[in-house]
Amino acid sequence: MDIQTTTADGILTLEFNRLARKNAITGAMYTILADALRAADTDPQVRAILITGKPEIFTAGNDLEDFLHNVGEGAMTESRPVFQFMKALEGCTKPVVAAVAGAAVGIGTTLLMHCDLVYCADNAKFSMPFSQLGLCPEFASSLLVAQSAGYTRAAEKLMLGEPFGAQEAFEMGIVARVLPAAELLAFAQGQAAKLAKLPAASIRTTKALMKRSRAALVKDTIAAENERFSAMLTGAEAKEAFTAFFQKRKPDFSKFD
Repeated sequence: MDIQTTTADGILTLEFNRLARKNAITGAMYTILADALRAADTDPQVRAILITGKPEIFTAGNDLEDFLHNVGEGAMTESRPVFQFMKALEGCTKPVVAAVAGAAVGIGTTLLMHCDLVYCADNAKFSMPFSQLGLCPEFASSLLVAQSAGYTRAAEKLMLGEPFGAQEAFEMGIVARVLPAAELLAFAQGQAAKLAKLPAASIRTTKALMKRSRAALVKDTIAAENERFSAMLTGAEAKEAFTAFFQKRKPDFSKFD
């Protein structure tokens, strides 16, 4: 399975398990993730959720071949699997822990903004290369990165789209702690286990109260981003970016205003 799901001791673990393709996420994988999150949120036996990848890589983001194959009129509507996953993640009432090793590209970084406890290995590398693809931020990243890291640092990461390391992610507030790679998973599992043993109603209420003030703004930002993302996805700059990617060359945006 490209998404490996296991439940033990009150913890649902969702693991990206497509190493041959750098854990790139397909529509089918998003559907599995969304269904698992929704089921966990109503399952009294699940008290915490852990999202992780492989020691070599968290996820390379969207599988571009799969993603572009489904691009068309209305391609970024809320019925798309990626929307269903992010809606399930953002709306999950139970605590979500993420453990990140290696690269977390695009949606791989964006999804972390919607988790509760995020830990990374010292080999982690984050990037939000939307501008490099002729696109714009997604799923409230334009809001949440700026809130966490401040406008100028968020502008650097979202406008240039360049990778940044574990220590900088910690300084930006994207991750709570940086650990040696060999210790990451055990530590994250331990934190999830602590959450699973605490009063479930207390944890759910605390999470709801912390997210309450931002909920409407996040929803509004996602809608605004999606409107622009959808328009840009079929634009000339994105076409050049994706064509260059598959042709293994640098894109040339000089002819576009």
